[in-house]
Amino acid sequence: MSPVMTMEEARRLARERQDCSALLGLVPYVAYLGLRVDLREPAAPVLHLPFKRSLIGNSALPAIHGGVVASFMESAALMHLLLMLDEQRVPKSIDFSIDYLRSAHAEDSWASCAVERLGRRVAQVQIRCWQADPAKPVALARAHFLLAAEAPA
Repeated sequence: MSPVMTMEEARRLARERQDCSALLGLVPYVAYLGLRVDLREPAAPVLHLPFKRSLIGNSALPAIHGGVVASFMESAALMHLLLMLDEQRVPKSIDFSIDYLRSAHAEDSWASCAVERLGRRVAQVQIRCWQADPAKPVALARAHFLLAAEAPA
């Protein structure tokens, strides 16, 4: 049995080897969704939600459940922060606001994030989710995360 990997080791693997599996494994729901990270552009990672039939919320369309879309986007923002910042703990979600623009069809989804505001204790992240065409987003969201407190000097 291998020892538990630290956040720092998981981030190093992601950055140096483009292997995000340990970092993704730090958040159980992210692992459950089966998220993947595309690091071809290290400064702008793209998160990928592979389609599974269990994600369907409306079988008449069929469409991915809105809660899955929202949790994917929030998880994408969290993973973005873990990759971009040197946090020692997983940031905690403060709030999340989503605008659904169209149905998420029964296919793979992607999300990109941008840290719009970064303070000592709070980060604001904008998230864009799309499917076949990045120019036609499925949803847009904004999230705030509480960052780990700095260690006393």
